[in-house]
Amino acid sequence: MADEDPMCRTSAGGAAGDWVGGAILDALFTQSPVGLHVLDTELRVVRVNTATRAMRGVAVEGLLGRHFAAAYAGLAAPDEVEAMLRGVLDSGVPVRERLLRMRLVAEQGRERIRSVSVFRLQDPQGTVLGLAVTVVDVTEPEQARARLRVLSAVRERVGRTLDVIATCQELVEALAPGFADVAAVDVVDSLVRGEEAPVGPLAQDIALRRAAFHARDGLQVQGYPVGDVRGLNFLTPYAEAMSDFRPRLVPLSPDSPWLDASRARAVRAAGAHTLIVAPLALRGTALGVLSLFRTGGSDPYDEDDVGLALDVASHTALCIDNARRFTREYTIAATVQRHQLPRHPASHSTMETAHLYVSGASGGGGWFDTIPLSGARTALVVGEVTGRGIQAATTMGQLRTVIRTLAALDLQPDELLARLNDTAAFLAEERAALPPSDPLHRQPVSASCVYTVYDPATRTCTFAQAGHTPPVIIRPDSSTEAPDSAPGPLLGSAEGPPFAATTTDLPDSSILALYTSAILPTPPAESDGVPTLLRDVLAQPGRPLKDLRDDILRTLRDKERPGDAVLLLARTRPFPAHSLATWLLDHDPTAAATARGHTRRTLADWNVDEDTAYAAELIVSELVTNAIRYGAPPMQLRLIKDRTLTCEVHDDSATTPRLRHARTVDEGGRGLFIVAQLARRWGTRYTAEGKTVWSEQALNHSGLPS
Repeated sequence: MADEDPMCRTSAGGAAGDWVGGAILDALFTQSPVGLHVLDTELRVVRVNTATRAMRGVAVEGLLGRHFAAAYAGLAAPDEVEAMLRGVLDSGVPVRERLLRMRLVAEQGRERIRSVSVFRLQDPQGTVLGLAVTVVDVTEPEQARARLRVLSAVRERVGRTLDVIATCQELVEALAPGFADVAAVDVVDSLVRGEEAPVGPLAQDIALRRAAFHARDGLQVQGYPVGDVRGLNFLTPYAEAMSDFRPRLVPLSPDSPWLDASRARAVRAAGAHTLIVAPLALRGTALGVLSLFRTGGSDPYDEDDVGLALDVASHTALCIDNARRFTREYTIAATVQRHQLPRHPASHSTMETAHLYVSGASGGGGWFDTIPLSGARTALVVGEVTGRGIQAATTMGQLRTVIRTLAALDLQPDELLARLNDTAAFLAEERAALPPSDPLHRQPVSASCVYTVYDPATRTCTFAQAGHTPPVIIRPDSSTEAPDSAPGPLLGSAEGPPFAATTTDLPDSSILALYTSAILPTPPAESDGVPTLLRDVLAQPGRPLKDLRDDILRTLRDKERPGDAVLLLARTRPFPAHSLATWLLDHDPTAAATARGHTRRTLADWNVDEDTAYAAELIVSELVTNAIRYGAPPMQLRLIKDRTLTCEVHDDSATTPRLRHARTVDEGGRGLFIVAQLARRWGTRYTAEGKTVWSEQALNHSGLPS
């Protein structure tokens, strides 16, 4: 024991130990920057460190003998602190680095954050003597960490949507109540519509819109309502911040000279004492301004808070600009798409139609169309291009134009989709040939489509699908059906089975429903393939189509849609018997004269004007003559008086008639040339039994069907 260091001996080891222990305690309680308190078993202050910054100017004599919670009246939660101290005293389990907020008089009323540790004191025999409490001021590092948490929350929560207003609301909810008691965002009004941001500084006539506002619970005050639009007052800190794109730290009182009456009332009601005004600016353009208020007992903002507000504003400005760009692109795409859709779908005497189009947030490629065909038939089309934006809208326009062109050739639905698929594949090849740096290079061309043809003469519906759902049929007895059919591959597919056509009977007053998948909730259909929504809404097929459409529109409100919601409803009407005439003709040279006689008498009964009737006789004569010369029996003549006068001659030959220009000395070859001159349109339609050559003539007002 001779080598024992006397500095290691306790007070029980001798006088030297007593002297060293006393010196250490004196140093701790008079020089250490760590706050040290000794409490007795009644939690009264026995000794306190006088060297800490918090104790400067504090009379120690006024603390000794007082209860700890009473001695430090600035404790944020005195009951919680006393419970903590009592718990250590009773259990002996220490508390380490508990963060407490307190506001002391010597610190000029600012709330400080301190790390508190509590240990029980007892003698060698185990008798409890009291508590030792250490206090370390961690205000600055904790505030720095709190600011980082605020910035992290803003980066995580702000910008999740590509909507200007939603982005601003995300910001104020991320800042209040954590960093501000009240937060508000005003943006340049034109940004909400996707327009370009003005170059700063802002002119006085630029309108600002209150885009978002949020306050901590219990603080119901607002100077201007959300949605309010007003000019920029040049006598305010807002104009100053937008003039040089630098934030402002502004002390507040209801008497501040720049406050208008509305803002002064809000400041007075909220007890706001400091304001940070941070500009929302990006690349020299002004997007808006962020306002952050501290009220009541909250600590005033300082310069470190201003730096955080500027970082938050910079991130938000980028998010707002992204949302503005998306809004602008979406607006352009929606405009392009809207102009490519039929403004007023063609009306048909044998079919009543109603359509619904609701653009989706990620849509841009949905379309519908109604196309009048020869023989009083009608084509119905609904399709959707994958992708979004301008490229989807332009691709949709290309495909819709091609469908109209192919429909004019009277192709069967399956053949039309096969030709349309060739066009989509060509567009896909063009896109794939773009440079790899082009964003479109990575976006394949793909689309779905359903093409349906209704024939009122046979009361049948023939359709084909390209990766699309089949049409739903609602019959007059309210029964519903989704015909069993092969969906076929998506348009633009390089491989896949050929398209197949499906034909089904369609009684008069039936309803056809063609739609995109965005119309349907999940799950989309019952076991029979009929969507639940359509089954429920269309259960009363006798109601007007517009009422049925509006019922479906109401179900789409406040629902997120993956794409454009497109619905096309069509109710079949009976074809007037007195507007359709059909004759079987003998396959001999006298058939032309017989056909002219039938035509003359029928058009007279239909009250068709003489000029139109005379031209129709010539057309019928030429078509029948061609059928006799180049066709095969049996031969049929059909006249249809709809919105136009249609003459049709059918024979069982698949030989294609060809228009040619005969020479002066030629005795024949002018038949189809004459037809083309007299008719508004003419063409050939092929069926499984042969072909039909048809022509259409315009009817004057007196010849319109009643």
